[in-house]
Amino acid sequence: MTAIAPRFGPQLIRLLLVTAVLTVGLLGALAGTASAHAALTGSDPKDGAVVDVAPREVTLTFSEQIAMGDDSIRVLDPSSKRVDVAKMRDLSQGGTVRYAVGLKPGLPDGTYTVAWQAVSADSHPVSGAFTFSVGAPSATTATVPDQEAGGGLVGTLYDTVRYISYAGFILLVGGAAFVLACWQRGASVRPLQRLVVGGWVTLTAATLVLLLLRTPYTGSGKLGDMFDLGGLSDVLDTKTGAALVSRLLLLGAAALFIAVLFGAYAKRVTEAEAEAEAEMDGEGNAEAGKAKADLAFGLSLGGTVVAAGIAGTWALSEHASTGIQTGLAMPLDVLHLLAVAAWLGGLVSLLVALYRVPDLERAAVRRFSRIAFTSVVVLAVTGVYQSWRQVGSWDAWTGTSYGQLLLVKIGLIAVLLGAAWFSRRWTGLLGEDAKTAKTVEAGAEADAEAGVKVGVKAGVDVVEETAEKDVAEAGTAADPERAAQLARQRTALATARKKRDRDADTERSGLRRSVLIEACVALVVLAVTTALTGTEPGRTQEKEVSRTGTEAAAPAPARPVNLTEPFDTGGTKGKGTLRLTIDPARPGTNLMHVWIDGPDGKPKDVPEVKVAYTLKSQQIGPLPVVPERLAAGHWSAGNVQIPMPGDWHLQVTVRTSDIDQTTIEKNVKIG
Repeated sequence: MTAIAPRFGPQLIRLLLVTAVLTVGLLGALAGTASAHAALTGSDPKDGAVVDVAPREVTLTFSEQIAMGDDSIRVLDPSSKRVDVAKMRDLSQGGTVRYAVGLKPGLPDGTYTVAWQAVSADSHPVSGAFTFSVGAPSATTATVPDQEAGGGLVGTLYDTVRYISYAGFILLVGGAAFVLACWQRGASVRPLQRLVVGGWVTLTAATLVLLLLRTPYTGSGKLGDMFDLGGLSDVLDTKTGAALVSRLLLLGAAALFIAVLFGAYAKRVTEAEAEAEAEMDGEGNAEAGKAKADLAFGLSLGGTVVAAGIAGTWALSEHASTGIQTGLAMPLDVLHLLAVAAWLGGLVSLLVALYRVPDLERAAVRRFSRIAFTSVVVLAVTGVYQSWRQVGSWDAWTGTSYGQLLLVKIGLIAVLLGAAWFSRRWTGLLGEDAKTAKTVEAGAEADAEAGVKVGVKAGVDVVEETAEKDVAEAGTAADPERAAQLARQRTALATARKKRDRDADTERSGLRRSVLIEACVALVVLAVTTALTGTEPGRTQEKEVSRTGTEAAAPAPARPVNLTEPFDTGGTKGKGTLRLTIDPARPGTNLMHVWIDGPDGKPKDVPEVKVAYTLKSQQIGPLPVVPERLAAGHWSAGNVQIPMPGDWHLQVTVRTSDIDQTTIEKNVKIG
């Protein structure tokens, strides 16, 4: 493709560069919205729980089937040392997906961190972490990756290569289909050969890179691990690894298909054209035509099988293989991908032919127009089903990232169809021009003005033919080097004549422009499609919201809690005012200050101040906090651990003598 683009002309180069920049930017913007199917639905101990006795094991429950390794669940103590032992156990049964990992006996009190990572059923990595405490919360230095699985440089590279693999598939399948179904003579045209072979090379290279990237993409996130043979062996045992290997094997069959298409079949097409010309002179026979037809049928049948198999490697490892009605969704997904390749790949092939081949037959353009219309119908039917299956409800269209991306894709396809309408209009004009060409040519000599134009054109042709003749005669008398130079000049003259005729064709120029716009929009559509394959479907997002009872929107920023309450312990000098602050009032480590003021507003010393937090909705607590005295009437605690957001019940006990005390109770919002 890179070898072809420089010859398209400045206008094409500028448009494709702008489109490529926009596409890369769109991919970067959409990368942040991507997420995967599987989600953690429960754990034992629960997130933020405080237990009296250390558990023997930690169990995690997920929303759907996932792939996990022995090192997928890690439990870290407050000093960041691992306390999990033995291998992970699969406790899944029925429709419940549950895994467990054992813990060392006799764990001391404190806060423990559970970090996990896995690969969901649709091949995307998922990860997360939560905490629980034994006895009472404590400070912890345990750290987990601040980057989700599948993110960072490796995630960006993986998503980019996935985009490239889709593009390679479209060029390979769509280009070959264009040659076989629309323009058989294109089998011997070098630009189309380079296009199809480039698609095969692109898809093959991208598949190999994806296979190597699976280890860091689903595991460590380190780019250097892509050459880890042990990790590659583990990848080959997964569904995605098997799909990628199958794709490589099918690409081997596709290489044989390409060799026959541009070798034996191109030769048969040339022979059949020669026979057709001979038949017009009464000397030909139908053997070459029959041989070409038989080979075309075999290539069409075999090529369809190979193309469907390659498309199936996506259907078997991504969204179509999970969720509801997978038995119907996977075949329709294969059909959807084939229709995309026939339309968009044929579109790029037509664009290359319009810019690089001056004598492209009008019949080939009309055939592609019919194929494109059929492909759009297939895309509409399969797309409606996929939308219903993945979005799930009307609210999910605007309330989930998947629905929003799908709306963007539908809008882009509408633009694409608008450009296609103009292309069909220009194609119709090409057809009308073909029907009237002979009539115009016959009447040109009788029309004075047309005669002048024809004379001018004929004069130019005579000059060119004379130049060619002089070149040929001079080349015969000159040395071989001079002859080669003159031959190149003769070729340049012929190319210039063809370019002049092509540029004078208004209908063909209009078709080139509309097809170019279609191809640019198609690049962006492909980017959005790639992002959709890595985004959690709306139906799953809604289920997760329903299950957790929380929206997927970003949480409101935390604000410090400020509390001022009067108190009276009932004894002598038992009255005063309590002031308390919690900063930043969010899950994790917080700083708490307590001030006690007397009736006169001056600091008041008391024997004891105690604080406790309880989250009644989750049955967590009370979590005791004993602040340290910093100065007269001022106490502070610098490591107040609050495990999760919610409406926490705050209890502050103030003791003013050996027997006089009171407890102030208030609800405060954390997170």
